[in-house]
Amino acid sequence: MARKPRDYDAELQALMEKAKKVKTQKTTQLGELIQVTGADALPIEALAGALLAALEQSKKQPEAVARWTERGQTFFQEGGKRGKKSSTSNPAP
Repeated sequence: MARKPRDYDAELQALMEKAKKVKTQKTTQLGELIQVTGADALPIEALAGALLAALEQSKKQPEAVARWTERGQTFFQEGGKRGKKSSTSNPAP
C-alpha cells in the first residue's frame, strides 16, 4: 500500500499562520501588560529608554533578571494590582 504524499506547502502555510497568530497574541499581551502596570502613563520615549536600560543592565548584571522575575511573579500572583506597595520598596520619609 502506497503512502499518501505530504503536502509540505500546506504544512508550511499552517505553521506560518500559527507563528503569525502567536506573534499577534504576544504583541497584544505586551500592550495589556503596559496598561495594567500603569506604564502607559509614561511617555513612549521614557518607556523605551527604561526597557533599553533594563536590557543593558541584564547583560551586565544577570542576577537583576532573577530579581525582576520574582517581582513580576509577585505582581501576577497579586492579580496585577497597581499602586500596591511591594516589600522591596522604601517608604518615603
